[in-house]
Amino acid sequence: MASPSSMTTTSSTTSKLVFSGCSTSSSSSSSSSRRFLPLTTATTSSKCRAFHFHRRFNPLRHVHLRPCKNPTTVFSQTINRPSFIAAAMATEASAKVIDGKRVAKEIREEVAAGVSKMKEALGVVPGLAVILVGDRKDSATYVRNKKKACEDAGIKSFEACLPKDTAEEEVLKHISSFNNDPAVHGILVQLPLPSHINEQNVLNAVCIEKDVDGFHPLNIGRLAMRDREPLFVPCTPKGCIELLHRYGVVIKGKRAVVIGRSNIVGMPAALLLQREDATVSVVHSRTKNPEEFTREADIIISAVGQANMVKGSWIKPGAVIIDVGINPVEDSESPRGYRLVGDVCYDEARQIASAITPVPGGVGPMTIAMLLSNTLISAKRIHNFN
Repeated sequence: MASPSSMTTTSSTTSKLVFSGCSTSSSSSSSSSRRFLPLTTATTSSKCRAFHFHRRFNPLRHVHLRPCKNPTTVFSQTINRPSFIAAAMATEASAKVIDGKRVAKEIREEVAAGVSKMKEALGVVPGLAVILVGDRKDSATYVRNKKKACEDAGIKSFEACLPKDTAEEEVLKHISSFNNDPAVHGILVQLPLPSHINEQNVLNAVCIEKDVDGFHPLNIGRLAMRDREPLFVPCTPKGCIELLHRYGVVIKGKRAVVIGRSNIVGMPAALLLQREDATVSVVHSRTKNPEEFTREADIIISAVGQANMVKGSWIKPGAVIIDVGINPVEDSESPRGYRLVGDVCYDEARQIASAITPVPGGVGPMTIAMLLSNTLISAKRIHNFN
């Protein structure tokens, strides 16, 4: 499994997309009547009912008016009055926050209940093995978090922490050992691996029945094919779709855009959306005018690893935004000297979208929750336990 920082590395080709910085000021949004989700909590002042703002953020150039008793008068009297526009902007409500921490907690509790039930019925405890090669601090942190999550859920944890200069053959031996261990029901290799190790060889060596990361080519192939079911779905994309489901977001028939085409997030996320009958476009480093695609999207999943790339002007009013990016930016007021932001300009987007994931606290917690879920699914399948 890849940590968020390694996801950025995996999507490095997409980082060629370079755009201007994110504005920190509040931005305008559309009338709440245009939102398509029942979870929207927008309220609009009576002063603002005569008009709505278009997608862009320059209020003097891009104000569009809705018909009213005397639209001509309203237009002539208000379009060039910044004070009126500013007052109207202040009345716009923010998007619904999709709380990944809360949903992940619910899933982890569900997994813990399932583990307890299986142990009581069969005397079997699901086991998860993690292979870590090297001393990257971020990777070590995520491995510790996964171990703690396993303990909380009652899942047995196995580890193989290897030096950075470990030969590929040695890594393959550990994988083979876990493949043959009946106490291990799930195996994941922490990415990225050191450069001298062939990532494809290592991931292919994991037994498909224990591939809880969902990276095995046979699992991805089944995910891509109609009427075929993968044994496992990659954890982060699975978490994105689970958030949409649990917040009642309709996917079927909607237009969706995935920003980024990495093997870890972007590509499988697009396949999952397609399986849910969305019409899907993938924006990547070679896409010309990517904002033209995102402005048409009802659902946006961004996994490009570039801070604040997606501006408010890229977003269709009422869209739902799942922001996978976790990017450090300098912040002198933070004790750490930096803060984490997503791929999407949150302050701008929340004025236009109907729902949005925060960073941190959105998709991140879902990744580990889905890993635990996949491990339980594996154990149940291996032991034919429903």
